[in-house]
Amino acid sequence: MHVVSRRRLDGGVLEREFLLGDVPGILWTPVDASETSPVPLVMLGQPGGLGMHRMRPALEGRARSASAHGLAAVAIELPGNGGRPTLPGAESVRAELRRVLSAGERPGPELVDRLILPLVERAVPEWQATLDACFALPELDGRAVYSGGVIAIGVRLAVVEPRILAACLFAGSYIPRATMSEATAVTMPLHVLLQWDDDGNDRDASLALFDAFASAEKTLHANMGGHTGVPAFAGEEVARFFDRHLAQAAD
Repeated sequence: MHVVSRRRLDGGVLEREFLLGDVPGILWTPVDASETSPVPLVMLGQPGGLGMHRMRPALEGRARSASAHGLAAVAIELPGNGGRPTLPGAESVRAELRRVLSAGERPGPELVDRLILPLVERAVPEWQATLDACFALPELDGRAVYSGGVIAIGVRLAVVEPRILAACLFAGSYIPRATMSEATAVTMPLHVLLQWDDDGNDRDASLALFDAFASAEKTLHANMGGHTGVPAFAGEEVARFFDRHLAQAAD
């Protein structure tokens, strides 16, 4: 991890921008995180297509909230986003998606697979490398939780990454067929957010995915409203969910 800048935010949160190879990221740590008092880490997922620059205010707000609960937070730029190179074939797939949506249709499973799976295949190893780098720091204690972002990335991480103890998944992005299959191998505690009136989300597919998860503890938190209308209190429920499971892991 090559730190390229650092600053203190109001309240003492330390913000470090870094590069991990060619992957940009940001790490936020609470003011009292130290080698003698290390803290857990929340991985801040992001939606595809926006990039960290546009998401920066929202990410910083989520990081401040995490810090208030005694957690560090980290975000990385998704493959093909921001200033990163476009994924092979991505432009033609996006053009096809635009044609389908402009015709008032839903994208079929093959199109969803071609749109999302290359992102998952690239992003998941990058997230794992990010965990390696973060947990080499003495102020982090090796416990992680995952929050938000592209749901297919979160599901894959929940299957392959044992350092993640619990996950909050946002049911607001397309679901590849492989993700439906992988859901049956997810056993960690889950808190799933669903916006009931999200026009861009296939509600039935989201409910089927939730049903497929094998977790003994899984909660579906559904609210009225569109994609960007997640109420503030939903975030408070997520914080309590993470607090509970991180405390259990520390016992």
